[in-house]
Amino acid sequence: MLSFFGRQTFAKATAPLGKALVKTGLTPDTMTLIGTAATIVAAVTLFPSGHLFWGTMVIWLFVMFDMLDGAMARARGGGTKYGAVLDATCDRVADGAIFAGLAWWAVYHEHSKQLFVATLIVLVTSQVISYAKARAEASGLSADGGIIERPDRLVIVLVGAGLTGIGGHWGIGWLTWAVYVAMWVLAVLSTVTVFQRVLAVRNSPGARTVIPPAPQQQAGETAS
Repeated sequence: MLSFFGRQTFAKATAPLGKALVKTGLTPDTMTLIGTAATIVAAVTLFPSGHLFWGTMVIWLFVMFDMLDGAMARARGGGTKYGAVLDATCDRVADGAIFAGLAWWAVYHEHSKQLFVATLIVLVTSQVISYAKARAEASGLSADGGIIERPDRLVIVLVGAGLTGIGGHWGIGWLTWAVYVAMWVLAVLSTVTVFQRVLAVRNSPGARTVIPPAPQQQAGETAS
């Protein structure tokens, strides 16, 4: 959603709520942990049991809940380096839980190898996309861009799962295929994004500069 409508728009919309939450004594880190924990619980209980619609609703609520940590950090005058690392780590765990829950449903509820494969591709590539950017930035390089980012993945997977849940409940057969379409679209776009990120790193200034080997220990020295 953020990449569809703009991060600045979302930031302005959540600013008043962020200020209100800060006044309650909650911290951005607490919001991150609460949102992540609730997302994980919903993903590994509601999705595997076939409750795709309600799983989508609960996860969507707490994904938005988790995104308020940025608004709270801005309301306090800025975030911390620890908070940034915690937020990124929790995002990876939450994403893993969402796709793992869907993978479980695909195998034990739908008995669909195709959906299971697509979900695994998305699970792996989503982690690689994020890791490539983090590793590149740690090396002083750039891995920005790509056709799809985390907000887009969440919108697509949750819309697909929610529509499939509605189709299953109301007996709308063609709508039950929504999650299949969503996961295969994500699988393709996420794979493309991995290559885009790697290419962005390759084209970054200094990316192909030879790194000199670390100096070897002098003879007679022992490792401490």
